[in-house]
Amino acid sequence: MIKAVIFDVGGVLVRTEDPAPRRALEVELGLQPGEAEFLVYNSEMGQRAQRGEITAQQLWRWVQERLHLDDAGVAAFRRQFWGGDRLNTSLLALVRSLRPSYQMAIISNAMDDLLPTLTEVYPMGDAFDLIVGSAYEGVMKPAPEIFLRTLERLGRRPAEAIFIDDFMHNVEGAQAVGMIAIHYTPDLDVAAALAAHGVVPGR
Repeated sequence: MIKAVIFDVGGVLVRTEDPAPRRALEVELGLQPGEAEFLVYNSEMGQRAQRGEITAQQLWRWVQERLHLDDAGVAAFRRQFWGGDRLNTSLLALVRSLRPSYQMAIISNAMDDLLPTLTEVYPMGDAFDLIVGSAYEGVMKPAPEIFLRTLERLGRRPAEAIFIDDFMHNVEGAQAVGMIAIHYTPDLDVAAALAAHGVVPGR
């Protein structure tokens, strides 16, 4: 029986619904399509920030130097980079409806500003029993350690938890440790997908 439901943040609970601000930013700075995302997320420095080897502040300083921006310029970059992101309010409502009956948790590949982001920028931290961020753990999904640590803290066996993520390699990482995992896409009916595994509000 499922006792815990675990969510990813980026691409699931918070989604880039409007890519236009990020694309406009790239045009303005003479970057290739997708280059802004690469710098922040997938560059060596972006990956180091998500593993907690450098701070978020250090990553943004590197971006500033890489793009030859002044302080106002990097602040504007950050605002516009996140400008098309939106809280998935319907999914958060589902989380809140499930929480009385299930443990709710987050596993996110994120920098060391994850907790303030989930309390100040996108207020949702109070809806979860546990928040696990890669920078705090020093390990990123899909490594088994981050899933196993989360399960241990929840006091659950792998078969008692469902994990939802928008990247298939993370879904497969959760499945590799024995968890049920759901691949999130924008058109997925999450409530129905969870109900198929017996997870319903007011159980």
